[in-house]
Amino acid sequence: MMIEIRWHGRGGQGAWTASNILAMAAMHDGKHVQSFPAFGPERAGAPVLAFTRISDEPIEIHSMVYNPDVVVVLDPTLLGPHIVAGLKKGGVIVANYKGDVEKLYSTLGIAKGDYKVYTTPATELALEILKRAIYNTAMIGGLLKATNIVSMDSLEKALKQRFPGPLAEKNLLLVKKAYDLAMEV
Repeated sequence: MMIEIRWHGRGGQGAWTASNILAMAAMHDGKHVQSFPAFGPERAGAPVLAFTRISDEPIEIHSMVYNPDVVVVLDPTLLGPHIVAGLKKGGVIVANYKGDVEKLYSTLGIAKGDYKVYTTPATELALEILKRAIYNTAMIGGLLKATNIVSMDSLEKALKQRFPGPLAEKNLLLVKKAYDLAMEV
């Protein structure tokens, strides 16, 4: 079985980094993976996409992800109907969002029950733990709560590969708090 994830972020927010960390964790779990971005010469702050494929079997498809199983939205300002474009029926949306749930559904242009929707206060947690609004790893925590796509042990290994010493520990704490606070709405 293959799971395809589309990440929505802005240039400089680490959407592709999050995709890569997730792919590394999946490799530690013995899965086959792909992780790649879709952006050109956009400046920092411009909307960007990243993609992750995770499979038990070798992945032979080499294109963008057009019909994801999961959509992860790093930046709440990107929320809108385009987020659900192509999302498989019954798919999962994981959003960096804290606020009125009805407003979230209205902004996405969906009805409750169309998709599984999870939120996590990633920005708030990143400011608390990292002292900076870098919340890509927090969104991995929300994704794990929604999907259990990789093990926490493998994610810890991937974080330690990607970040040096104390930064890895802070990001692991951020992931775990985001996981704990993520909820289906």
